[in-house]
Amino acid sequence: MNAPVSHDILLAPTVRKRIAASGLASKLKRHVQGDVLFDAGSKARYSTDASIYQVQPIGVVVPRNEADAFIALEIARDLGVPVLPRGGGTSQCGQTVGEALVIDTSHSLNQLLSVDAGKMTAVVQPGMVLDHLNAQLKKHNLWFPVDVSTAAQATIGGMAGNNSCGSRSIAYGNMVHNVNAIDAILADGTESYFGAFGPKNTRSDAPIKDAKVRTLVSKLFELGGQYRDEIGAQYPAVLRRVGGYNLDVFNPQSPRAYTADGSVNLSHLLVGSEGTLAYFKRLHLQLSPLPEQKVLGVVNFASFAQSMVLTQHIVAIAAQAGVLLTAVELVDGTMIRLALDNPAFRPTLEKALIGEPDALLLVEYVGANLADLQTQLKRLDECLADHGLPNAVVMMSNAAEQ
Repeated sequence: MNAPVSHDILLAPTVRKRIAASGLASKLKRHVQGDVLFDAGSKARYSTDASIYQVQPIGVVVPRNEADAFIALEIARDLGVPVLPRGGGTSQCGQTVGEALVIDTSHSLNQLLSVDAGKMTAVVQPGMVLDHLNAQLKKHNLWFPVDVSTAAQATIGGMAGNNSCGSRSIAYGNMVHNVNAIDAILADGTESYFGAFGPKNTRSDAPIKDAKVRTLVSKLFELGGQYRDEIGAQYPAVLRRVGGYNLDVFNPQSPRAYTADGSVNLSHLLVGSEGTLAYFKRLHLQLSPLPEQKVLGVVNFASFAQSMVLTQHIVAIAAQAGVLLTAVELVDGTMIRLALDNPAFRPTLEKALIGEPDALLLVEYVGANLADLQTQLKRLDECLADHGLPNAVVMMSNAAEQ
């Protein structure tokens, strides 16, 4: 789901002619083991994603292995062709379409390479689908908690490119807070490790051997120091910021710190960059324990505005030992009415409604003790009553209803 490495999304006619004359397709077919697709049908399929945009690519490579992806990048670089790594195509803003050579990672570069259950970490390829990852992690009693709504199709590489959030980001953070490192390939073909670096610009477990990467890291730290105050002034201090380049790794503004030990994690510069800085070869992820117990409170509001005003109070009462507020998600009146019109959704949704609300807030708590969670739901009901909204919460402890 990443955008092109090159900024030349729309190529000039003269450039297109040069690419056509260069024999891009024939070179790829000679050197790549996977599929090389330059026919009209394939380009049409890859010209769209979940957004409203439609841009026909120059061609498509479906790598069979990591070497294929590297070769495709090499050939594209030599010919001056922009590249666009693509995952599940679930983007709603057009990040996976462009006049470029598309590298589809979802077909074969989709493996869970390692899990360290003790450290709660995993290494995955960029085309790994979120639901497939969590299915394999379940036996370790772990999961990757950036739970986007498109989890059945969205890939980890695309989620990192977009800095995805998911409904439970209030507890677990965005993608940027859950990526420990990225093995990346830069535009010039340099393979480099982007992870946590200390004051001496070295990894905690190994020095930077590549002189080019060592110079790059030093320059990044220099720029971070030079513009530290400006970063602090310009970047908003909000939890769910996904606007792009996370330059505040050098002066953290998010209430959720990027690193606990004061080091700078340079992979977080790549997260949210939408493929413009590097190709993601492998991603090192931070996992979380699966919740033991979970309850849901569905808060009914007469108006959308009322739901917005009272959200801050719902978040404020969650500070209770052993209970974690994991989600506060809005369902507006339009979505309620559409769901009621769907026979598959209506029976369950009706259990959550009090009268005819114009908005719902889905408030989720997790913890070790079900009784403590149910007590928290009662506190939620009392809080809303104190703000003029008595008996507004439908309490759901049953997993199927949730």
